Amino acid sequence: MLKGFVVGLVVANGFEWVAHKYLLHGTHSAGKPRYSPVPQSMKSHWEHHRYVRKQQFHDEGYVEGLSNWRTKNEVVSLAVVAGVASLIFYPVSKGMVAAAVYSAGNYYYIHRRSHLDPVWAKKTIPWHYDHHMNSNQDANWCVTKPWFDYLLGTRVISSEDLQEQNPLGIALPRMISNWLNRQAAQYFPAKWVEKVEALPELEPKLLHRQVQ
Repeated sequence: MLKGFVVGLVVANGFEWVAHKYLLHGTHSAGKPRYSPVPQSMKSHWEHHRYVRKQQFHDEGYVEGLSNWRTKNEVVSLAVVAGVASLIFYPVSKGMVAAAVYSAGNYYYIHRRSHLDPVWAKKTIPWHYDHHMNSNQDANWCVTKPWFDYLLGTRVISSEDLQEQNPLGIALPRMISNWLNRQAAQYFPAKWVEKVEALPELEPKLLHRQVQ
């Protein structure tokens, strides 16, 4: 069961990356607005982005709970994903089912807390702070851990204080973290861009200039 749980965590992180990039942000098409097969979720997410940019990473919608339509949409979406994943994984591994349910709850807890406590977010999940406050919001797709952002080359760091201790995003002894950082720098290097704080625009697709 433990092996299945670990595999389930990896799958969940990969799903975070895919869902965030393609469902919540939508795909680009020349001369057309972004497209998502779940347009209501995409609309909710971009409203979340706009609000967060104006409020220095805060989103008070989480205080309102389910009375806030964006929060309600997120909770319902996570419940649906966890339910469908559980049905799919049940014949394969109960550990993966447990991971699916845990990951949905953990995602909501971390996402909610980060936007109610930006100081905690910058320290604990800097990759998500970068997702919102970086000059390029079409990057840093993972929320709970940055694993697939490193694997797929979409971890974009805007300043040294927003670089996690290691690419696993887990507190580890310095010796292990240093080794992981060396491996990541060699095989899965993060990108660095200039940070621009709290721009109000909805889709800041500009300012993608990379710095060395």
